[in-house]
Amino acid sequence: MAVPLIQPVQRLQRARFPGLLDVVLGLLVVVVLPLAIVAIPNTVSVVAELLPGDIDRVGLMRAHGLALPAMMLTVPLAAVALRRLRPAHVLVGGLVVLALADAAGGYAGSASLVGVLRVLHGIGAGLLVPATLVAVWERSAVLRGLWVGMLALSLLSAQALALWPLDGIRRWQVTLQPYPLVTGIALALAAVYLLIWMLEGQPSTPSGTARERGRLLLATVPAAGIAVVALSTASEDWTASLVILLAVLAIVALLALASIGSREGRTLSYAMIAVGVVLLPSIAQVTYVELGGLGGPGLKGLWVPFVVAGVLALVAAVLVRVFAADSSRWLTPLGLLAMVVGLCSVRVVVPAAEGLVLMVPFTLLAVGAAVALTAALSHVGVGATLFGLALCFPGVLAGYLLGTGVQVMMLRGVGSAQQLVDKFVGALHLWSLIGGFLVVAVIVLSALLARRSSVASGGVQEPDQPEPAHAYAHAPAAVVGAEPSPLPEGEPAEIPEQGKPVKEEEGDDTDLIPPVPPPAQSPEGS
Repeated sequence: MAVPLIQPVQRLQRARFPGLLDVVLGLLVVVVLPLAIVAIPNTVSVVAELLPGDIDRVGLMRAHGLALPAMMLTVPLAAVALRRLRPAHVLVGGLVVLALADAAGGYAGSASLVGVLRVLHGIGAGLLVPATLVAVWERSAVLRGLWVGMLALSLLSAQALALWPLDGIRRWQVTLQPYPLVTGIALALAAVYLLIWMLEGQPSTPSGTARERGRLLLATVPAAGIAVVALSTASEDWTASLVILLAVLAIVALLALASIGSREGRTLSYAMIAVGVVLLPSIAQVTYVELGGLGGPGLKGLWVPFVVAGVLALVAAVLVRVFAADSSRWLTPLGLLAMVVGLCSVRVVVPAAEGLVLMVPFTLLAVGAAVALTAALSHVGVGATLFGLALCFPGVLAGYLLGTGVQVMMLRGVGSAQQLVDKFVGALHLWSLIGGFLVVAVIVLSALLARRSSVASGGVQEPDQPEPAHAYAHAPAAVVGAEPSPLPEGEPAEIPEQGKPVKEEEGDDTDLIPPVPPPAQSPEGS
């Protein structure tokens, strides 16, 4: 007896506002990523003269540095949660946490309360960064390039953005609420995005594989270790050599963890670590050296280089993502080499009395980071990208630790103000040299492992199979809107039993392929 043809399941409703949703999401990325990354710098020492006499200044500085450890522990946990939760909901939740921390910042009066608020800042930022990534992953290629470009721009300008509101202030609590108005604008954009997103009728998000969740949870181990080292460094009187050694070991541990997975996933993870270790810690030191009190042009003289470098980074990321996504493997080492050249130029042009000359290192670092990350991201799925992102921010803290150790070692035995400035500049030059060698080592390591993988596979490389956008398990054809295959005339249809898992192919990471829905079931119920 022939089985009658199954009628095609009704397709999902077409997006009603596709262009408007992309525009709102793009604006949200432009506002949210800098707002999240600006929570990283510890700027309370700049307003030391405004602190009350009865407050624990050392404890306050330690508490103010809790944002980055909280952020880098939140990112992998948020990435795991995004397998179950909608990115729009996580975006709104992260902005609400930031808004609450900003509102309470004006009432801070003790080191303990400052620590709580800075932890909230880190948690909010840690929710926003992966949520924006997952949100743009389902949209156009331009939005993915925009996300990478804004990440590079945010890391480049975070220190300057954190210092900008502190010029001429009268209350030290401004360090806890640098941009409350921008937070409000981001909340309004997130509300609009959530409304449009709900009207589009998005399908439910399938759960991720156990392997991906395990890798993301494993990323919390080095993050927690580096956080403990950073807190212990701030609390104990450790020598500079010990701090440098622990920072180097932390970077080695991150690179070792990044070595798991596919070749393309390793390349992206290596690039994320290199960008995290080098970009923000280097530019933070350059920003301090170029302040007006040290003979530089001050923050006002640095905005033109920052804007030029940021715009070029955005353009480069979008162009690579749109026009060179299929043949961009060689662009990742090229972008990292541009960062090496940028670090070399720091040794040549810094300190500079004129800010325009800083366009050279700023542009090389920002554009190099944007090109390297965008090119590496083009060949992996969102799961591997989230894993690389989870390794980026521990790299930032490891870079801060390494730079701090170099500074302490160079500033030992300083006896005069001029000698202090000279040693500070010398520490920056030495750090730039170390950062350049580190990036070169990452390039060589990635190339060697790629060659080894190619030789082990007999020179035959498997084609890239990126994971489905925001869907880490396969979906039935009716859900994704594919046309059902026509049945040969006169042959019965073989219908699998409801709920029985389909046999997985060798090498497939999916835990369970969803069952084929019955004829009367709607797409929403699948």
